[in-house]
Amino acid sequence: MGSMKLGSKPEAFQKRGQAWFCTSGLASDIKIKVEQMTFHLHKFPLVSRSGRLAKLVEEMSEEDDNEESSGCQIQLVDIPGGAEAFELAAKFCYQVKVELTATNVVALRCVAEYLEMTEEFGDGNLIAKTEAFLQQVVLRSWPDSVRALESCSSSMPQVEELGIVEKLIHSVCVKACTDPSLVGWPIPEHHSLLQSPGGSVLWNGISTGARARAIRTDWWYDDLSTLSLPLLERVVAGLEARGTRPESIAGALVHYAKKSLPGLHRRHSGRDACTHGPLVPATVAPAEDDQRIILETIEARLPSMKGVVSTGFLFGLLRTAMILNANARCKSNLERRIGMQLEQAMLDELLMPNYSYIEETLYDIDVVQRILDHFLLLDQNSPPGSDEEGPLLGSPSLSPIMMVAELLDAYLAEVAPDVNLKPAKFQALAEALPDYSRRRDDGLYRAVDIFLKAHPWLSEAERERVCKIMDCQKLSLEACTHAAQNERLPLRVVVQVLFFEQLQLRTAIAGSFLVSDNLGPSGQEVRPSTLGEAGGATQAGMRGGDGWVNVVHENQVLKGNMDRMLSRVSQLEHECNTMRHEIEKLHRGKGPLNTLSKALGCNSRSPITPVTGDIPTNQNLNGGVSLSKEHLRQRHPPTVHARSSSSLS
Repeated sequence: MGSMKLGSKPEAFQKRGQAWFCTSGLASDIKIKVEQMTFHLHKFPLVSRSGRLAKLVEEMSEEDDNEESSGCQIQLVDIPGGAEAFELAAKFCYQVKVELTATNVVALRCVAEYLEMTEEFGDGNLIAKTEAFLQQVVLRSWPDSVRALESCSSSMPQVEELGIVEKLIHSVCVKACTDPSLVGWPIPEHHSLLQSPGGSVLWNGISTGARARAIRTDWWYDDLSTLSLPLLERVVAGLEARGTRPESIAGALVHYAKKSLPGLHRRHSGRDACTHGPLVPATVAPAEDDQRIILETIEARLPSMKGVVSTGFLFGLLRTAMILNANARCKSNLERRIGMQLEQAMLDELLMPNYSYIEETLYDIDVVQRILDHFLLLDQNSPPGSDEEGPLLGSPSLSPIMMVAELLDAYLAEVAPDVNLKPAKFQALAEALPDYSRRRDDGLYRAVDIFLKAHPWLSEAERERVCKIMDCQKLSLEACTHAAQNERLPLRVVVQVLFFEQLQLRTAIAGSFLVSDNLGPSGQEVRPSTLGEAGGATQAGMRGGDGWVNVVHENQVLKGNMDRMLSRVSQLEHECNTMRHEIEKLHRGKGPLNTLSKALGCNSRSPITPVTGDIPTNQNLNGGVSLSKEHLRQRHPPTVHARSSSSLS
C-alpha cells in the first residue's frame, strides 16, 4: 500500500482522556472542540494554515475583549472525518510527522477543504498534498483505490462535492475490466508475484525458475465485498456501463451476498461449491432489516440473462427472502429467475421448508407451483409435429421440459408422504406439465404409490382421481408388473394396467416374429426384389458353416425369449380370469357386476381365452392383438387391430 510522509518534527501531541495537548512547552491559547474531544492548541500554527480557523479566531477576538484572560474556545460542527481527521490536520499545521495512506487520504482531503487549507495560506498546504497523493498514488493502484473507496462515508458530503467517489469508482471499474497481467498496477497482495520477462517468479530480483500461476478472472470479487452497499451499487453500474461481462458482475454480487447474508449458509447446495472456496460469514451479522435491504438490492442488480447465476444460489436467496419477509416483488422476481432455468435445478433445492403459518404441509408446494408456471410461461420450446404415433419424443427441443418432468416426478415422490398434502394440490402439481414432457410415467407412478400409501383413508373415487394423473400406456413392463400386484390401486386402474401390459407383451412377440421373417441367414434384411440373387449367396454361406451356426444360435435364443413371454402372457390372463370369477362370486346377481363387465369391455359370458391354447382369430381382449395358431406356426406377424381403448377409461 502506497504512503507519503508529511512533516519532519517528532510527535508533539499527548492525549489525556478526552483531550489532546501540545507538548511544545508553551501554554495553549485556544481550545477547539470536535465531537467529544477537546484540543488545547496555539493560534499561530493554525491560522497560518487554515483560512476557516483564521476567520473564527478573528471573530472571537472582536466579540470578547477579555480573550487573553479567558482564552479562545471554538467548536467545529459537522467536520468531515471527525476528531481523528482534525488531529492529523492539526499535526500537519505543527509540521509534525504525518503519514498519508489510502485509508486516511479521503478524510484528510475533505477536512482540508473544510478548514480551507489552500495555497493562499502557504505553499504545499494540505489540499495540494492530499490531491497529489490521490492522483499519483491511489488512483494508479487497485488495492489503494479500493481502500480509499471503502473509507468514503456517507457522512462526508464533501466526497461527492469534490468528485472523489466518482474518480475512485472510475479507477476501480477500469482496473476490474482489464487483465491485470497486461498492465503494471499491483493487484491484491495475495495475488502479487514479481515475474521475469521469461515468466518465472522473481525472488529478490533473482529468477527462481518457478512459473507463476495464472490469475483468475474473479480476483477482484473479494475486494469489492468490503464496500458498503450503496458504493457497490455504483460500482456495478459503472461496470455495466463499460460493458463488463454479465457473468463477472453476477459473480461479484454472489460473492458479496454470501459474505453479507448468513442465511445463505444454512443450507448450501453442492452445486454452489464453486471455485471461490469456502466463504466465512462476517463475524457480526448485519441486522435483519439491513440484510433484507442487501438481499433486495442484490436481486435488483443481478443480470437478467439465463444461466449467469446458479439455481442453487437463487434458491438460497428465495429461501432467505422468505425468512426475512422481503417484498413481494423481490420474491416474485426470484421465482421467475428460477423458472427460466428450472431444468438446471436439483431435487434438494426444490425442497423448500414451509415458513407459512397458514399451510400445514412440510414443504412449500405453492412456491414450486409458481416456479413451474414461470417455466412453462417463459419456455420457448414448442411440441414438435405429430404423426400417428404421437409426438417425436426424441426431438432435442424437448430436452429441457423432459428434464423438468423428471425433476418434478422426483419432487412429487419426496413430498407425497406428507399426510397434510391434499390430493387436489398433489394432482394439480402433477398435471402442470403437458403429456409430451414424459417418455415414461414410471416416476409418476412411484409418486402416486407413495401418496396412496401415506393417505390410506382416501375413498375409491379420490384414489381414482389421483391415479388419473398417470397414463397406463406409458408404464414400462416393470412398472406394470408392480402395479398389477399393487393392492393400493383402484380395481379399474389395475385392469387397465393388466390390459396394457398384455398388449405390450403381444406387440413385442409380434415384432420378434416380424424381425425374424425379414432377416436372411446373414442377419441382414432381405428385400423381395433381391431374393433370387440372395439364393446363391445363401448356399455359399451354408457351405462355409459359420453363418448357419450363428443363425441357429440366434433362433434358439429368440425362441427361448418367446417362450418366456408367452408364459408370462398366459399367467397374466389367468390372473385376470381368476379376478373376474372372484368378482362374480362376490356380486352374483347384483348390479355392480354389470357395471364392472362394461368397464372391462368384455362379455361376462365369454371367459378370456388363455394364450397357450388355440387362440381364435376373431376374439381378443377389448380390441387387443389376436394371434392364430397358424400364424404362430408360419411365424408371420399378427394382425394388429388398433381399436380405441376408451372403454377402459
